[in-house]
Amino acid sequence: MNIDEKYELLKSKLRDMGKVVIAYSGGVDSNFLLKVASDELGQNAIAVTIHAMMHSYREMEEAKEYTKQFGVKHEVIKVDNFDEKGFIENSKKRCYYCKCAVFNMIKDYAAKNDVKYVLDGTNLSDLGDYRPGLKALEELNIVSPLKDSGLTKEEIRILSHRLNLKTYNKPSFACLASRIPYGDKITKEKLKLVEEAENYLQDLGFRQYRVRLHNDIARIEVAKDEMNKFFDDEMMKNVHNKLKEIGFKYVTLDLNGYQMGSLNN
Repeated sequence: MNIDEKYELLKSKLRDMGKVVIAYSGGVDSNFLLKVASDELGQNAIAVTIHAMMHSYREMEEAKEYTKQFGVKHEVIKVDNFDEKGFIENSKKRCYYCKCAVFNMIKDYAAKNDVKYVLDGTNLSDLGDYRPGLKALEELNIVSPLKDSGLTKEEIRILSHRLNLKTYNKPSFACLASRIPYGDKITKEKLKLVEEAENYLQDLGFRQYRVRLHNDIARIEVAKDEMNKFFDDEMMKNVHNKLKEIGFKYVTLDLNGYQMGSLNN
């Protein structure tokens, strides 16, 4: 199938479901899915966002703005104490435990509102990386219409551009817990360090970045085409001083640049 055929298949699948709840982060995939579902189903497309400690506040605020633009119902479920043991202990199945907890909350919301289908933004390109969370989605019968329609990440960006979505070229952004190596316990304090450091890099104009936390060391990854920004005395000094002020003891730059899922290696 070509991209247009896949797009038509996606719309057909959504119409067949009639009423859906979409697990919504405001990222490239969920934003595209919500837009298409809203166009096809109107008020029968509902966005649900879980806001827990592993989610960036800025990302949450962005998600709220997008749903306002679409005119869809958006439910934000605030979780002040996300104490899922398998997630906190941070084993290699961390994402599985997290997805189980998060999607059970979303399924509960859907059931209370008489909605049969809970959707997520998994696409065909997601199948190539180590993603234990996909097993949780399968066990919970979460529907992934982008994947089922054969859409890749690049195709979703192309279609998003056609639909004039601001997220068509938005960099990938995984949950904050992905910055902490497996085996290191996850705490609110660690996630806050990462969030503040990454907010600072964003304020400096970096687009694709990660701040990986190794005990008291910040390991900064940025896209290779942005690394030259760091090779400036003033920039290095400012980043070093700011991240130490935030709470890191040492600040380093990874010379390999940004790599999606690098901690999985």
